[in-house]
Amino acid sequence: MILAVDIGNTTIACGVCAGQKVLAVYRVDTVADKKRLKVAFEKLLTRIRRRHPSLNKVVICSVVPAALSVTEKLVRQKWAVKPVVIGRDIKVPIKNNYRDPRQVGQDRLVGAYAAKCLYKAPCLIIDFGTAITFDVVSARGEYEGGIIIPGLRLSAESLFQKTALLPRVDTIRAPRSLIGKDTQESILSGLFNGYGAMCRGLIDQIADTMPRRPRVIITGGHTRLMQKFIRKRIDKIDQSLVFKGIVLLHQKIS
Repeated sequence: MILAVDIGNTTIACGVCAGQKVLAVYRVDTVADKKRLKVAFEKLLTRIRRRHPSLNKVVICSVVPAALSVTEKLVRQKWAVKPVVIGRDIKVPIKNNYRDPRQVGQDRLVGAYAAKCLYKAPCLIIDFGTAITFDVVSARGEYEGGIIIPGLRLSAESLFQKTALLPRVDTIRAPRSLIGKDTQESILSGLFNGYGAMCRGLIDQIADTMPRRPRVIITGGHTRLMQKFIRKRIDKIDQSLVFKGIVLLHQKIS
């Protein structure tokens, strides 16, 4: 078994994996304060070790350098394990056609690689996380690039911070109806119905640029909330896609 660690801008997700099976997932907030993060992640590691004492391999995928340094150090200290860091210790084996390949987040490459291996190319991966990302893998199995959009919570928070009277939406949930009957419901409808329409349109536009229709795989923290708003365009829902990609990469060096 291995512990696959996905360090994102909002959450550090830790998946206990046996092959392609994700047996358990543990999460902690990615807080900016290193001391608070250290305390929270140390508690999480203790909890994971208590429940899964046979874990002795750790692979980390990170888009937050400061959080990576904290988590890597704690894994070494508390578990006496040297973690493998994707991008540094192992490269994602997919041709990257970005103008500057260094600009692509490792999580996006890992997701693209996992989708290519598990669901075949061409494919389009949509990750509903802090940002909503669209990543395109061509029929040749190459990473072609993608689209980045502010996520649901970022958009809701921006409305609150940049306007005088609009309220903060504390709970991101699907709206009760298309036409909101109060301000909060109107914001939620705008988020979900607006983003749903945008995603459907972008899926169709991307498909029109490709010789064959890509398989559409959706993943990320808001997947379950968003799926019904783009349901007819989805081929596969896989909320463990990055974990599975991390496992596939680890198998290459084992």
